[in-house]
Amino acid sequence: MTDWDERFAAGDYPREPEPSSVLCDYVPAIPDGRALDVATGTGRNAVFLAEAGYEVDAVDASIEGLEVTRERAAERGVDDRLNAIRADVPTYGFPEGRYDLATISFYRAIDRFPDVVEALVPGGYLFVEHHLRSADPTPSGPSGDRYRFAANELLHAGLGLTVLYYDETTEERPGDRRRATARLLARRSHGARQSYPPRPERR
Repeated sequence: MTDWDERFAAGDYPREPEPSSVLCDYVPAIPDGRALDVATGTGRNAVFLAEAGYEVDAVDASIEGLEVTRERAAERGVDDRLNAIRADVPTYGFPEGRYDLATISFYRAIDRFPDVVEALVPGGYLFVEHHLRSADPTPSGPSGDRYRFAANELLHAGLGLTVLYYDETTEERPGDRRRATARLLARRSHGARQSYPPRPERR
């Protein structure tokens, strides 16, 4: 049993984490189809995307996390649209040109970016959010900076794509658990003249 299996089994990690608000805002403007959720955990984005109509491949190394993800999908009647894949993200062989949307939340997969991008169809979308190194106390997330992004690191990683949204912010969370986060939404497209979805109104 891995450390994450133990955390999920013990209930130390939320069983029903909220999907990213930025992802929720933009999904209506992103074409339907197949989605990939990397390091799905308990299905933060995977279950939401299945509810939104996507056929979702949810990848994670944790048996316990994937079981919670399956249960949540079944509770919402979308288990037929969610394929749980047990695999180690650092070594997983992502298929090329399969997905219309790929998401990575709170997992530092910067070394796998080229492979995740190759897994997108032309015009496919990539959404990433992760913890930032911060000069202010941010109890949420990794205890040290090793697994956090430096300022603008995520933005630089996405510059080979068409960046549609980027921010670095600090947010207050329940229980005085402040979190510094970088969020990127980008499209696998090229050219000096492109079309862009309108920025949605924040809910």
